[in-house]
Amino acid sequence: IADNTLSFTQTLSAIFTGNFPSGLNWDSISGATPLDEVKTQLGLQASVQDVQSSPLWGIIGGKGWEYLALAYLAGGAYLLYQRIITWHTPVSLLLALAVISSIFFFIDSSYYTSPLFHVFSGGAMIGAFFIATDPVSSCTSNKGKLFYGAGIGLLIFIIRQWGGYPDGVAFAVLLMNMAAPFLDYYTKPKVFGARQ
Repeated sequence: IADNTLSFTQTLSAIFTGNFPSGLNWDSISGATPLDEVKTQLGLQASVQDVQSSPLWGIIGGKGWEYLALAYLAGGAYLLYQRIITWHTPVSLLLALAVISSIFFFIDSSYYTSPLFHVFSGGAMIGAFFIATDPVSSCTSNKGKLFYGAGIGLLIFIIRQWGGYPDGVAFAVLLMNMAAPFLDYYTKPKVFGARQ
C-alpha cells in the first residue's frame, strides 16, 4: 500500500485480528487507561501477572503513564516549594492510598495491584497536588487537611477496586468536599485567650 491507507476490509481485519497487510505495523495504539485494562482483565479472572505481561505494560503501569505521574509530582513539589499549597492533603492522600493498597497487595498479589501502580496510575498524582488542594472546597485546618486527604486516598482505592469506574479520583474528591465543613468544624484549632 503506497500511501499507508487501509481499505475498509483491511481496517476491519486489523481491528478484529490484529493483523496488518504485509509491510505495515502499528504506528500507535489508542485505548483504555491501564487502570481500565487491569479492572477489565481482573474481572475476566486474569491475574495481575497476566495483565503485566502485556506489551503495553511499562515499568509500573502503562507505558509512559509513570513519566506523566512523575511530571505531576515535580509540579506538585514546585507548588510546595513556592508555598502555594501545604503538604498535608497531598501527603496524606498518597500515603493513605499506598497503605490501603499495600494491605490488599500483601493479602493477594495475584488479584490486587501494587501500591506503586495505584500511586503512579490514573489521576492520583494530579488529584493529590492540583485537585484536592483547591482552597475553596477543601479543608482549611491542617488537621482537617490530613483527614481530608486520607479520606480521598481511601475512597480512590475503594472506587478503583469495587466501584463501577476504573479511576475514582474525581468522585473521591467530590465526596470528601462534602465532608470538608464537618472536618473543619471538628478539627479547628483552639483559640488561646478567648472565653470558651
